[in-house]
Amino acid sequence: MTALPEPCLSVADYLAFEESAASRHEYIGGRIHAMAGTSERHNLIAGNVFAFLHGKLRGGPCRAYMSDFKVRLEINRDDLFYYPDIMVSCIREGLETHYLRFPKLIAEVLPPSTDAIDRREKFLNYRTIPTLDEYLVIAQDAPEVTIHRRRLGWQAIVFKSPEDVVELESLKLSLTVAQIYEGL
Repeated sequence: MTALPEPCLSVADYLAFEESAASRHEYIGGRIHAMAGTSERHNLIAGNVFAFLHGKLRGGPCRAYMSDFKVRLEINRDDLFYYPDIMVSCIREGLETHYLRFPKLIAEVLPPSTDAIDRREKFLNYRTIPTLDEYLVIAQDAPEVTIHRRRLGWQAIVFKSPEDVVELESLKLSLTVAQIYEGL
């Protein structure tokens, strides 16, 4: 991501700008950052996870959201908007037209270009969401799935073998590493 030059935008100006922008931008404390496009691998992995979640959650209180829908955080009086690859929310509170505030699960597919940001900055910021129970980090270029759970103090649990079962405890669902990387 690259920072666009000044000036700082208000949240209202950012949301208005983002509705008509040709590309997506994340918002951190008044500054916007253009997002790069994704690769086929990234798209297929995110699609596999979204399709699984969408199918399993259909008809229940929880909903899965794809990468064009934002999450809004407020940290130290700064507003932040990110575009996670996948989110699941099980409550309607905090749901707005273009973003939500209270996801239960967030999943990011990591291209090498944003690996450090997703594993550090976003991970630290996402942990401040009071409803977030799990953060799923999926490597794009090699089979490696890492899950962080609030109940375990956000420790990393890593899965690499195709037959490894990734338990999404917060949703009472599980899928294999092979399902996540299907078609690659």
